[in-house]
Amino acid sequence: METRNIRVVLAYDGTDFCGWQSQSSGRTVQDVFESALQEMHGRPVSVRVAGRTDSGVHADGQVVNFRTDGSVPAERFVNALNQILPSDVRAIESDQVAEGFDARFDARLRVYKYRLAEGLPAIPTERRYVWTLKRLPEPVLLARYAAKLVGAHDFTTFAAAGDTSVSRVREVHSSSFYFERGRMVFKIAANAFLYRMVRSLVGTMIELAVKGAAPEELAARLAACDREAAGQTAPPWGLFLHKVLYDERDQY
Repeated sequence: METRNIRVVLAYDGTDFCGWQSQSSGRTVQDVFESALQEMHGRPVSVRVAGRTDSGVHADGQVVNFRTDGSVPAERFVNALNQILPSDVRAIESDQVAEGFDARFDARLRVYKYRLAEGLPAIPTERRYVWTLKRLPEPVLLARYAAKLVGAHDFTTFAAAGDTSVSRVREVHSSSFYFERGRMVFKIAANAFLYRMVRSLVGTMIELAVKGAAPEELAARLAACDREAAGQTAPPWGLFLHKVLYDERDQY
């Protein structure tokens, strides 16, 4: 039977999910999405995903692909899926892609954003999506830390214990702090990320900035390739998988 390869861009609130990947217990985004596809097709449909977000982490640009033998036009999968998916998961774009397209292995860059705010207690409408600190560190110092991450490095220091990567070398193309809609944002683009790497980087940079440490301190911790050299790990609710890029012409 002839099939088509469909790409879908997803957004989700990760608060009530145990991450993307299906597991023996706990609600996951993968289970919810594949359940919707099964309801549409009358049979199980497996998907490929660009990045496996952790428990509590959000996405506004996750990418998945799957094969379908159904008659639904590619661009109509958005509406069809959103009639079935729960309110904390939305399909925002869908199209037909080349037969060999793979959301994971064809990804050139993955872009994450981490949002921070100042002033405790956290504003109720933002507490699920922003890490609120009593006081934000000096932005110029944070920017200097971020610059130290650009390039190809062994990020073992910032990989959580559960990381199973054969190589922990990752190439960071862009790393910066800036303000967006009144909130401080850390944005990082890399070919791939280790388990909890972004949260570990954010937590460590905030910790160092509070102490007023020089950027060379972060560089030294990175070069140590020792998990013990990392600082605190930032909470998951400030982190978003913002975008996945497949074409060199795409902007991040």
